[in-house]
Order: sequence, then C-alpha cells, then structure tokens
Amino acid sequence: MKKMNMVIAQSGGPSMVINQSLVGAVLEARGSAKIGKILGAKHGILGILGNDYIDLRKPSVKKLEAIAETPSSALGSCRKKPNADDCKAIFEEFRKLDVGYFFYIGGNDSADAARIVAEEAEKADYPLVVYHIPKTIDNDLRSCDHTPGFGSAARFVASAIRGDDLDNRALGGVKIDIIMGRDAGFLTAASALARAHEDDGPHLIYLPEVPFSEEKFIKDVKAAMKKYGRCVCAVSEGIRGKDGIPMGAKLGSGETDSHGNVQMSGTGALGDALATVLKTKAAIKRVRADTFGYLQRSFPGIASKADQAEGRAAGAAAVKAALEGKLTKGTIAIVRKPGKAYKVAFEPVAIQNAAKYTRSVPKEYIAKNGHDVTEAFLAYARPIVGELPKCEIF
Repeated sequence: MKKMNMVIAQSGGPSMVINQSLVGAVLEARGSAKIGKILGAKHGILGILGNDYIDLRKPSVKKLEAIAETPSSALGSCRKKPNADDCKAIFEEFRKLDVGYFFYIGGNDSADAARIVAEEAEKADYPLVVYHIPKTIDNDLRSCDHTPGFGSAARFVASAIRGDDLDNRALGGVKIDIIMGRDAGFLTAASALARAHEDDGPHLIYLPEVPFSEEKFIKDVKAAMKKYGRCVCAVSEGIRGKDGIPMGAKLGSGETDSHGNVQMSGTGALGDALATVLKTKAAIKRVRADTFGYLQRSFPGIASKADQAEGRAAGAAAVKAALEGKLTKGTIAIVRKPGKAYKVAFEPVAIQNAAKYTRSVPKEYIAKNGHDVTEAFLAYARPIVGELPKCEIF
C-alpha cells in the first residue's frame, strides 16, 4: 500500500493542552507504516492555502514533549470558515502533496470547518480521511462529556477566584470577575470549586443559561453583603437578559469572526457596567471588577493533569481511528464511564456530532436560586480540574 502524507493543524482559541493533542497525534502517526510525511499547517487552514508547513518528523521526541507541556497553539491558529473556493484550493494543494489524512484540532466551529472540507472532498471524488480532534475551554461540544482545554482553564478560574476571595476578605466590598463563556457557563460554574470554607466566595455565580436581571443582581448582592459583609461575584461574559442578546456583545465593538462570533473577551466593558450599577443603584462604595479575558487560555504551570493526559489521548485516538478507516469523516468523543472511579473512553463518531452546534450547562447543574451551581456539577467537574492550591484563614 502506498504511503499517504498527513496534514495537521490547530484552529480557534488556544488552550493549555491543545499542544498535547498535537503531539499525541504526531507521535502516533510516526509509528505508522501507512503515513509518510507529517506536515503541520501554520495558522490552520490559512497555512494550507498559503503552502506554509512545518515538517513534524524533524523535531526530536524531547522537543515534542516540551511543546506538549507548553500552552497555546504551537502551530498558530485561525478562525477562518472555508468556502467552496477555499476547499477547491485545499484539494489542489493536497493532491500536489499526496495528502490522504487531514486532522483539525479545535472546537465546534473548527469541527464544522473540517466537515466542510470533508464533504467537498467527497463531491470532488478526492480520497481524504478527515478527523476533528476536540478542543475548547468552553466545554460546549455536544459530542463530549467534557473537552480538552476545559479542565485546565477551569483550574485557572477556580484558583484565581480563590485568590481573589482572599483579597476581598482582606479589604471588603464587592468584587466582580468576568469569565469566558459566550453561550455556555461551564467555566464560570467552575469558580464554585474555589470554595473551601463556609463563607468563601464566589458568593454569587451568573451563567448565560439563566436570564440576567439587573434588579435581581442588586438584590442578590445586597443579601450577600448582609450575610457575609462582602461579596465576590463570578459572572459569565455571555450573560443575557430576556431578549437573549449577550450584554457583553451590546457593550463591545461589534467585531465578529467568519463564523459570526461577536468579540466579548477583549474588553472590560461588562465588568465596568455591572460595577457602575452597584455603585449608583445599590449605593455600595467599594466595587471592583476584573475581566479574566485571554489569561484563562494559555497560562503556564497550572494545567490539569487529567486534562493533559486526555488531550494527548484524544490526538492519538484520532490518528488510530483514521488509520482503521471505519469513518472517513470523524471526531473523537470523550465518554465518561459509569462507576465511582473516574474513567473516560475515546470513541470515534461522525464529525457532525461536534460540528457547528453547542451545548449548555444542564439544568441539574444550576441551583434553583439562579445564582449558584449544584453539588452534581461539583462532582462532575472535580476530577477534570484536579486539586487546587491550598490556602488557610483564621
């Protein structure tokens, strides 16, 4: 059998373990007699269109292992949605390079881009095996129990909230932390893992899944101030009122990517707006706000061990599944096995299961009061996130 070459690329927002998936796939491919060249496309599909590749057979295993431990996207990334002309150019490029395997690491938009390439390849009668490798800190892929990248970003969020709670404990007042999560509140929900003592923050948690009310927010904060003498709020950037439009999108620049996503994380407007509400309408003097923004994605030295291992395994599983040939358009689903012990399986499924559409935080994970999470969510998240740094108080 003739060896076919392989192209792998990274897409969408970086994460702390996306390079684990890259290295897992590369090392698995190096051990296969079916794969010839292993080409890393720089900046996703843009690298393919621009014939810009790295030969991933050249780096030593030691170098690759160092890359795996490094956050962010080592190959560079993009948010381009390919059109028919792009796909035609991609196939022409792949024909020249004898590419038979294409792996794309990313979230639901990246899965959709890979699906488009795969379907256009079929129309053009080009023999191409396409696999999406899951990645998103938002944890919103419908195909996975949880996604590589989420555990580490959640660990950052919980650790940062734990430190911020200590800061608030020292000086009092209200602290508002804006956390990533356009449509799904999993990351913001993870802030609850910061609690170690009965009066620890976050005292209030607001998710996109629950309609946000300014009047209720003021009431909630006043109640927390009365109970604790202070208040720490974890707020998703995607909170929205009854109209369904994210408040952050209304306050932002209106900048969008080719998938139609409105930029929200690069601004502190939402935190400032909520702080102003409390100062002017609740008469609270000391109110501070921070936007965690892009720090959640690529922070060194805080990655979850489980997240790292699963990111690596997902990359390797995609190459194994592609070589087995059961699916020509696939993605890797991470499935949690039943039982008390935490175990997961990596199963190849149709790429449509991950493409385009997202999931939300399940209702059973959201407290009835609308501003907290349940014990069921904490039990779900703890093994993914891992142990947090210990802190003590009087």
